Parts: sequence; C-alpha cells; structure tokens
Amino acid sequence: MKLFVGLGNPGSKYARNRHNIGFMALERIADDHGFGPWKSKFQAEVSEGRLGSEKVLLVKPQTFMNRSGQSVGEAMRFYKLESTDVIVFHDELDLAPGKVRVKAGGGHAGHNGLRSVHEHISPAYDRVRLGIGHPGRKEMVSPYVLSDFAKSDADWLEDVLRGVSDGAEYLAADEGGKFMNAVALRTAPARSSKSAKVAEPEPKEARTPEPVQDDRSPMQKLLDKFR
Repeated sequence: MKLFVGLGNPGSKYARNRHNIGFMALERIADDHGFGPWKSKFQAEVSEGRLGSEKVLLVKPQTFMNRSGQSVGEAMRFYKLESTDVIVFHDELDLAPGKVRVKAGGGHAGHNGLRSVHEHISPAYDRVRLGIGHPGRKEMVSPYVLSDFAKSDADWLEDVLRGVSDGAEYLAADEGGKFMNAVALRTAPARSSKSAKVAEPEPKEARTPEPVQDDRSPMQKLLDKFR
C-alpha cells in the first residue's frame, strides 16, 4: 500500500493558491482513476482506490501546512507502513512553473509542510516536486505562495495535473522514470512531423542566354551599323 500525500491549506480561501498544488494533484488523480469519496480521517481528507495492482490512500492533511506531518504520521502508523511507502506532492519554488521532478529523501529546503513531515516520519520518503517558480526576492515568497495562480498559468497547470494523473500508476509501482515520461508527454509533447515547417524550394537559377553565332560578312556588319 502507498500513501499519496498532497500538501496544502484547508478551506476554499486557499483552494487555488500556489501552495495548494499538492492538493490539486491528488484531486485530479482521484477524479481520473475512480477513487472513492473523500472522507475525514487522520486529521485529513482521505480517498481510497487502486492504481494498477497497488492499493493507494490519497491524503490531504487538514491541519494547515506547518502541521502536515501530524496527519501523515497518524495514517502511516494506522496502516503499519514505512516512510518509504509515502509519496508527498508539494509546490517547489526552485523549479520553473510547469516543471516536475521526483526525489527520494533529502532536506526540506525551508518548506514548512516538508519540515513537519520530516519531524513526524523522518526524511526517508519520496517527493513529487511541482514547480511554481520563485517571485525573485525572499520577502515576497509568503505572499506569492499564498496567492492564487494567475489566469496565464492555466494552460501549463492543466498540463502538469494531467501528466501527474497519467503517470500515477507508474509512481505507485515505484517506476519514477516512466512517471516522468508520462508527465513529459503532457508538458513537453513531441512535435508532429506534419507541424514542421516545409522548406520552400530554392529558386531556380536564371539561365544565361546562349550566345548567337553571327554569320554576317564584315561589309554587311558595317552597312547594318549605319542603317
């Protein structure tokens, strides 16, 4: 069994925040793969289903971001799972918008949700880092992540969520490479050969006129000159 954990803040006020992209990813997986209804359990909203042969519990902690680990730890202990059975989906400032990366273990890089998960289950869990970009200055980070995605973000955000959902079965099977390929097919699709610009034919070189042989006598040429 796997725990897919999305990080975010509860309530409609935060639903479209950049910080809530982890929640959005889980909601898309639940919708696309026929998961059960969301229920309140483990201080979270949870939904059960299967991805391929693997049973998966989707977990959206309702404790607010900086206490997310409480919920994750409670669910993990209930099902007697190891931290390596947990995959956390979270917003990532250090990746450009639309970029997705899978990471095993490591630090929390100041992310309050990851910091809390570290404290409750250890750093030995997998993450799906969902790039949202950086506002440029440290003091702008908090208002940036707690503001809604802009309308101009709609296309790439939709591609990322669809890609994550497409690859979710691979993720549950510990096939990170195949998961990333599924995401890439949505976020960076290969160009069709038909869409390639057809090279225009090069203009034919202008033909040099063939020289005409002059059979006139010298006297005739002189007479023609004064006509």
